[in-house]
Amino acid sequence: MNALDGGDRRLNPMDPRDQHTAHYEAGYQPGNYRDPAHSQDHGYSRDHGYSTYQQSDYPDRQSRPQQGPDVNIGMFVGGVFAAAVVTALAGWLCAWIIEIIATRVTESGSFGVWNPMAQDAYWFAAVAFICTLLAGVLWYLLRLGTPSPELFFNWIVGILTAAAVIIPLALSSHLWVGISTAIEHLVIGLPILSMVGMVGAKSVVNQ
Repeated sequence: MNALDGGDRRLNPMDPRDQHTAHYEAGYQPGNYRDPAHSQDHGYSRDHGYSTYQQSDYPDRQSRPQQGPDVNIGMFVGGVFAAAVVTALAGWLCAWIIEIIATRVTESGSFGVWNPMAQDAYWFAAVAFICTLLAGVLWYLLRLGTPSPELFFNWIVGILTAAAVIIPLALSSHLWVGISTAIEHLVIGLPILSMVGMVGAKSVVNQ
C-alpha cells in the first residue's frame, strides 16, 4: 500500500505529502521545474560578458564609403613629375645621339646627306614630358574606377607604345626617318610604362 502511495505521489505533482511538489500552486507544469541550486547567481552573468566583448571589439562592421582612392596624392604627383623629367631627358638624349650619328654620316659623305630626325631633340623632350604627365592622370583615373589599375595601365600604355613604334615604320616615306622615329618613341614609351606604374604602386597607402 505504501509503494502504491509512493507511486501515486510521483505521478501527482500536486500531492501535498511530496516535499518537492507541496509548494507548487495550481497551473504548475512539471516540465517547468528548475533546480534552485542552478538559479543562484555565482557572481557572473550568463553570457560572461561575451555580448559586451562582441560589441566593444566590433563596434561597426558596416563598410564605410570611400571618399577617393587610397593614394598618397603628394607622393604620387611628385613621383609622376620626376618620372616626366627622367623621360624627357631620355627622349632628348636619344634624339641628340641620333643627330650626332646623322651629322657624322653626312660629314663623311659616304651616304650623302642623312637627316633621319623628323623633329629636333627638344621637341621629343617636350612630348615625352607631356606624355608622362598624361600617363599619371590615366593611372589615377584607373585607380578610381577599375579593380586592377596596374593591369589595365600596363596594357593601355603597352599598346600605345607599340602603335607609336609601328606607325612611323609603316607610314614614313623615308626608311631611316621611320626607324629613328620608332626608336625615339620606344625610348619614351618604356620609361613611362615602367616608372609611372611603379610610382603609382608605391604611392598606395596601406590600410
